[in-house]
Amino acid sequence: MPANGAGGLAQPGSRRAAGPSKRAIKRAARRRSSGSRLFAFDRRLGSRLVAGADEAGRGCLAGPLVAAGVLFDYERLTTRELRALSALNDSKQHTAEAREQLYPLVLTSALRVTVVSRCVSGIDARGLHKTNLAALRDAIRGVSAGLDEDVLCLIDGFAVPAFERQQRPIVNGDATSAAIAAASIVAKVTRDRYMRHADEAHPGWAFGEHVGYSTPVHREAIVRLGVSPLHRMSFQSLAYQQLALEA
Repeated sequence: MPANGAGGLAQPGSRRAAGPSKRAIKRAARRRSSGSRLFAFDRRLGSRLVAGADEAGRGCLAGPLVAAGVLFDYERLTTRELRALSALNDSKQHTAEAREQLYPLVLTSALRVTVVSRCVSGIDARGLHKTNLAALRDAIRGVSAGLDEDVLCLIDGFAVPAFERQQRPIVNGDATSAAIAAASIVAKVTRDRYMRHADEAHPGWAFGEHVGYSTPVHREAIVRLGVSPLHRMSFQSLAYQQLALEA
């Protein structure tokens, strides 16, 4: 009988090294083809110039809200660029490492990219929803300004007020439209980088770990240390309520 090995028979009780499961292979294939699906959606809209806007940090306890606008010219996008962005998808579907890899690919493939940031004091003064809509409007306005041709402007989830061009809110847009997904990558990477730098300036709250979102580690740090200049006081956070009770 041949020895157990390549082409051999496994001995009783032994196992071959398990390769990727069929489910894992299918998931990987879906990730690789997600960009094709999103770009196909934008192309079906029938416009040469498609701009997308999305934000990052809306649901955070701390840190700025960052919105991005990305404009694709579908007559200039090359096959090579489309292949490079084959994994493009909602930023939440990617790891931090994957987002960092996609970020420069979006910058080199897009006709224009705009990033808008709104600080904590502005969010507390104006309210989150108004701040969010204004940031999305300014981001989509930034990538479409000064163009004579029609630009179809897609915004994730919302229609923005006081905007001059044709716009279309797309529910779950960051998982539907390539332009919105690209904006979600730019906004998320930009904001996460900022929060990692903020961790150095404001040690103790672990901003580099949770980037301002409400996690057990973050809430415990608020109870232990209080709030930092990066915390949004307009949020009705349980951690803030606990802090007030203990004061």
